Amino acid sequence: MAEPGRGTLPLPDYDELPLGSLESRIRALNADEVEQLLAHEREHAGRVPVTELLTARLEQLRAGAEPTSGDTAGLRPEASRSSGGSPVSPATSPEPISPPPHGTPDQRGKPKGDRA
Repeated sequence: MAEPGRGTLPLPDYDELPLGSLESRIRALNADEVEQLLAHEREHAGRVPVTELLTARLEQLRAGAEPTSGDTAGLRPEASRSSGGSPVSPATSPEPISPPPHGTPDQRGKPKGDRA
């Protein structure tokens, strides 16, 4: 069996998918498609957890499991993550409980104790 190119794999961007996304997406594939991914994985990356996952799914399909009706190119939560940065802004930050002992520009510090 000739090895297919990356563009002909049953899952788009297969090589970039994390294990969790791959696990849910292969449920929509039939046995031939899982075999195709397994052959690609063994020839290229050889990642043990991925190989085990694909082998287990292939055994399930051969034992009578049916592919689900999912979308193999569906939503990719890993692609929608923000590039970083804090979700907290000055508008959502809490007000300080009390000013520091040395004061702030609009509220000067108070002396300690009674001094006359």
